[in-house]
Amino acid sequence: MVGARQKQVLTLLPTCLALAFSLVAVGSSYWCEGTRKVAKPLCLDQPGGPHCSHFSGGHDSNGRRDTGSHVVQYIWETGDDKFIQCRFHVGLWQSCEENLGGTGEKCRSFQSIIPADEQGVLWLSIGAEILNILLLLTSAILLGSRVSSHSSVFHWLKVDASVAILMVLAGLLGMVAHMMYTTIFQITVNLGPEDWKPQTWDYGWSYCLAWGSFALCMAVSVMAMNRYTAARLEFIEKQRVQKGSQHSQHNFPEPKASESVQETEATPSPAGRALVSESEHLLPSAPGKVSMC
Repeated sequence: MVGARQKQVLTLLPTCLALAFSLVAVGSSYWCEGTRKVAKPLCLDQPGGPHCSHFSGGHDSNGRRDTGSHVVQYIWETGDDKFIQCRFHVGLWQSCEENLGGTGEKCRSFQSIIPADEQGVLWLSIGAEILNILLLLTSAILLGSRVSSHSSVFHWLKVDASVAILMVLAGLLGMVAHMMYTTIFQITVNLGPEDWKPQTWDYGWSYCLAWGSFALCMAVSVMAMNRYTAARLEFIEKQRVQKGSQHSQHNFPEPKASESVQETEATPSPAGRALVSESEHLLPSAPGKVSMC
């Protein structure tokens, strides 16, 4: 009994872990990370700053830099020195990048970045991710109810079969959703707005969590199907043994009845012995009748 309960717990834990991975991945914005080239702003407030372009111009009477429109300004950075690598990260819902004008990040909706023709595919990907989470939640509830309560073996066989089917569906939906998002992101990299296009990019930790959830779904499905098959075969074998024992009990002969039948057939009656003794005294040629009186 303890071994069976441990197997049930070992099935419930990866299901809950897959659910947690999916929830974190869907809610985060680190599916893809990278850098893009951004022109440096002018060093107005922080002369000599590393993230702005240095320039020289005239000075007013107080010795301060004169930034008027009539003053000729000379920017000394050339080539790639005029640009800075700005880091960004993208998720299902929004895209965030470093704010060069201050601390923190500035974010915008990812839907506003992708081409208009691909927005329907993005919503399909989000819908598949949400349905994947619902299937994982249902499987976790079924497995949790099995661990916490006791019922007939046949009832829990149905639970194992249902969990195996639900986890397969959840894994397949998650796989399709991840692939659709990857396609949408690559299309946006090529056809997206110029002020967003990345120079270098790679998949982030949220993307790895999403595929980790898919792997756990497949593993739990295999475990549940193996347990269902083993329990089903054991249940069928027990039923066959019980039917065989009942059949043998109904067909077994009664010993007293058989002994009385054998005694009746083997022991001659007194009337039979008298009939034999009287027939021995009669002559073969003389017909007669034997009276038993």
